[in-house]
Parts: sequence; structure tokens; C-alpha cells
Amino acid sequence: QVQLVESGGGLVQAGGSLRLSCAASGRTFSGYAMAWFRQAPGKEREFVAVITRSGVSTAYADSAKGRFTISRDNAKNTVYLQMNSLKPEDTAVYYCAAGARAVVYPEYDYWGQGTQVTVSS
Repeated sequence: QVQLVESGGGLVQAGGSLRLSCAASGRTFSGYAMAWFRQAPGKEREFVAVITRSGVSTAYADSAKGRFTISRDNAKNTVYLQMNSLKPEDTAVYYCAAGARAVVYPEYDYWGQGTQVTVSS
């Protein structure tokens, strides 16, 4: 079992920045690929970013490219999502996820409870 706890969400004006964190406990953190997804009201959960177990490789949704950066610190069992140049359409609940493979689909074994990000115009 892996427990994931997100933090760092909040209310920010358009153009601002937020840094989300996801702290993991339980089984070996470095053994999992980590991803961020988000879900806006009335919409399906969508992929945002993923990072491989070692942190060497990352991938982003088109909507996140150039603005968001995913990173991880295996010594701290934490994955981060730095979000810059935020837009109102980034408003959603953001979830971190852990799984065996770094994929862009929500086929992950473990999920956090989510953290709300609200971007005002």
C-alpha cells in the first residue's frame, strides 16, 4: 500500500504560480512512476504530467507544456508540480497518482485525495 497526500493548492490570480506537493508513505516511493491528473467540475479526470521512477523522463499534456514542471525527490518521498502562468481553465482538483508504469491514462494503483486549485481571472 502507498498513501498519497497532496498539498499546496489554493486560490491564485491568473498569471500566478502554485507549487503542489504530494507526499508518499508506505512502500518504496522510488519504485513507482508518479503522475498528476486534474478534474474540473462536470469534466472527466485528465492527465497533466508524469515522471518516471528515476525522475529522468517526464511527459506533459499539451495544456501543461511550457508552464508546468513535474519533479520528484526520492529521498523525501515527494513529487511536485510547479505551475506557472496559471489560467482560469487550470481550475480543478489536482490528484497525484502512483503506479508501476508511467502512462498518461488514469490507470494508476494509488491516488491521493486531491487538492483544489482555483485560478481567478
